[in-house]
Amino acid sequence: MLQVENMTVRFAGLSAVSELSFRVEPGEIFTMMGPNGAGKTTAFNAITGFVRPAGGTVSYKGVSLLGRTPDQIAGMGIRRTFQNNGILREMTVLENVLTGLELAIPRAFWRTVAGLPSARRAEREAVRQARAMLARMGIAELADRTAGDLSFGQQRLVEISRALVAGAELIMLDEPAVGLSPSDRHHLGDVLRGLARSGIAVVLVEHVQDLVMAVSDRILVLNYGKCLAEGTPDAVRNNQAVLEAYLGHE
Repeated sequence: MLQVENMTVRFAGLSAVSELSFRVEPGEIFTMMGPNGAGKTTAFNAITGFVRPAGGTVSYKGVSLLGRTPDQIAGMGIRRTFQNNGILREMTVLENVLTGLELAIPRAFWRTVAGLPSARRAEREAVRQARAMLARMGIAELADRTAGDLSFGQQRLVEISRALVAGAELIMLDEPAVGLSPSDRHHLGDVLRGLARSGIAVVLVEHVQDLVMAVSDRILVLNYGKCLAEGTPDAVRNNQAVLEAYLGHE
């Protein structure tokens, strides 16, 4: 589904990511982890069009992503979240999720302005999809709450709902568990496993080791922009180089 080959990203002549290669299959939970500054978020940004790689290839379902804008990549079925929780705090939960359908139904706005019946049908369908996604995430009862009043864990689920509602087949989550309580992390793990069972590929950047080890099918450990190790959670957990570079230090 997603294939990265020898991807390199440079800033001011310094390599933030160096010849990184990996692939992600449908229905797989693939995690990138490593120390702060290892290049994880930079890799996310390069895949989703926010920075341009200096070398290598990135393809999705065999189609190159290089040179495409973030909105074009999102329109292809790849959605992502960010570290700094990008919910719209003054809007309701339902309204937040509806914004995730913007790329899927952009013409409905002008039909609404014109007062066309088709616009009202499109609006009802969008609301139906948004509510169904909230139910899938287990937060349907929050639909009419103001997003800024929710707990941090609930806000994370709203953000994921918004990313998924337009039919994403690959979702990239940047540190979704940071700041969550143990119970919220457990619920997030259940959500991620449910997405994978439905065939959605999940790519994580995450520091919270208990979540990573519980949900990941494969883990790639980055250090100084390079792949230090890749494998199953058990293989990574027992890798001496990983223990020395990362897992042995909270």
